[in-house]
Amino acid sequence: MFNLLLFTLVGVGAQLVDGALGMAFGVTATTLLMIGGLGPAQASAAVHLAEVGTTLASGVSHWKFKNIDWKLVAKLGVPGAVGAFIGATVLSGLSTEAAVPITATILLAIGIYVALRFSVRPPAVTNARTTPHTARFLSPLGLFGGFIDASGGGGWGPITTSTLLSRGKTAPRTVIGSVSASEFLVASAASLGFLVGLGHESMGNLLVVAGLALGGVIAAPFAAWLVSRVPATLLGTAVGGVIVLTNAQKLFKSFDITGAVTVAGYLTIIAAWAALLFYAWNRSTLTPAEAEGDFTGVELAVETELTEPAVKRER
Repeated sequence: MFNLLLFTLVGVGAQLVDGALGMAFGVTATTLLMIGGLGPAQASAAVHLAEVGTTLASGVSHWKFKNIDWKLVAKLGVPGAVGAFIGATVLSGLSTEAAVPITATILLAIGIYVALRFSVRPPAVTNARTTPHTARFLSPLGLFGGFIDASGGGGWGPITTSTLLSRGKTAPRTVIGSVSASEFLVASAASLGFLVGLGHESMGNLLVVAGLALGGVIAAPFAAWLVSRVPATLLGTAVGGVIVLTNAQKLFKSFDITGAVTVAGYLTIIAAWAALLFYAWNRSTLTPAEAEGDFTGVELAVETELTEPAVKRER
């Protein structure tokens, strides 16, 4: 009973993050499960099996609120499912010791990307309810996102949602809704891949799956409330920092790095994380026009600094 409660709390935490950002359920849940002692392949398998239920519920909700572009779902989700199946079978074939540093490196890279993406310059977007992107762009994105998602224990949202938002050609609600709906295909294919690669072992953590799924369902309405209260820039930066810090610890342990080097590494990560959080908080207090003006001012200062020497030479 205690373990079910524990995994439910993990699911609640992961869903709060995912509901607020439209991403990071897999990354957050896998990281927390690995901290709890579960192997990389087993953690990823449990998370993806739980996501079959949570993503289905999320997709239905987005469909009811008309947040889905089904062409985007097809062009992104089908290649994503192929990539996820391949990623799951690859991870299943690795030994636990070999998989830990690989998975931790992938998660650390995703954490850095999420922290920088949400703190430095949140993407500008349009209100277009359908995507103009073709399969030539979406298929490789989905294939790569699905592979990283399954092999790294998460990453579908950080890779696909952030990429599509950064292009600025589709409304955020449509991007998040379509990515969430397509994740059902990715989670299903990854679960099948783990079943092929791990056999019955992939079904040996049903308590974990049940807890994650239950927590996700419970947290869904609270996540909707949270996203309306906490700026996405601040929350995204915080989550990215947690992911970086926890997976850096795993890499230090895997490569037997100890002493002053680890202390210096942790201090560097914490200092950079605190700086990004402070910057994200400052940006969250500005209006969109002020935030844009702030960034433009930085660009103007850099441009002035570069052109001043040339002006002085002309004089």
